[in-house]
This record gives sequence, C-alpha cells and structure tokens, in this order.
Amino acid sequence: MTESIRATRASVQIGSLEVDGFMLPDGSYRMSQTQAAECVGLSERNARDFLRSKALKSLLGEGYTPAISAVEIESNDQLRGQSRFNALPLEVVCAYWQWQAFRGNKQALSLCMALMLESLERRFDNAFAVTRTEQERQERLTSRIQQLERDLTQLGEDFALDDQIRRERDYFERLLRENGIDPWALPNSEEEA
Repeated sequence: MTESIRATRASVQIGSLEVDGFMLPDGSYRMSQTQAAECVGLSERNARDFLRSKALKSLLGEGYTPAISAVEIESNDQLRGQSRFNALPLEVVCAYWQWQAFRGNKQALSLCMALMLESLERRFDNAFAVTRTEQERQERLTSRIQQLERDLTQLGEDFALDDQIRRERDYFERLLRENGIDPWALPNSEEEA
C-alpha cells in the first residue's frame, strides 16, 4: 500500500445516522467507502464495485477520476495500520447514494430526498432570515427520512397490490385462451339469438 494521508476524524450526524467524517490536511472532507455503503444498507463491496463502474463516470463526467486515497487517522496512540481505510470524496459519496436511489434502493432514495430538502430549506431559511439550531435541523432531517421511508414502504405495498391484480388478470386471460375463448373479443350476435 502506498503512503497514506493522515486525517482528523469527527463525528458527523446525518439525521439519525452518525458517521465518521474525515478532514485531510488540504481541508477537503472524506468518508469511508464502508460507511458510505452502510448508510444505504449495502456492503463495502458494493461501493467498491460502483467505483469501478461506468456509472460513476456517467454521473460525474467521463474525465472524472475520483481522488480515492488511503487515509490514516491521526491519533495519540502510536499504533499504525489499525486505522487505515479507503476514503471517498463527498461528491463520490453523493453520486453513489444517488445511483443507488436511481436503482431503487429505498433507503438511498429517502436519504437523498431528505438531504436535498434540507439543502433547499437552508437556502430558504437564509433568504427569509429564519434561524434554526443544528439540533432542530437534525431532528427535522431524522423525521423526514423516517417519514419518507414509511411513505416508500407504503408505496411499494400499493404497487405490489397492482402487480398482484395484473398477475391474476394475466392468469385468467391465459386460462380463457387455453380453452379457446378470446377474452377481448366482442360477443357474436348470431350465437346469442
């Protein structure tokens, strides 16, 4: 492994999620690829696969090369090697979450929607001189994520009911056709007389 970059760690609250955030010496922020995946209910391998996929380049541009780096956490302890991990720039984390939302990951969709809403709300609060504490913002974000997850679950159940109705209709249509009946044909008026 190449020489790792030393970073400082801080706990970052994202609604009810708590992740480790890292700041590199140049002031840029990173998040571990493991935690990026865990935030949307997936394994680290899924994040690693995304980094090798065409999806990343399509989301961030063909010429984009992610600045993924091995990061070592600054610590008072003299233990080296125990706190190294692959760190993702925040734009890659956002692209990953957005890609997962696009692919139907409900956890990623609710997280992305809640974060976008919070971003817009912060701008509107600023425009209208509304002041909120970080605690209030965290509580609102947590509540929104939970509500969106409930709504998406309900929506999924509603779609499942439609799918069940469609399956039953297809079954009965197939059964009628197998018995020589065209279920969509108009009745023959001569046979009725």
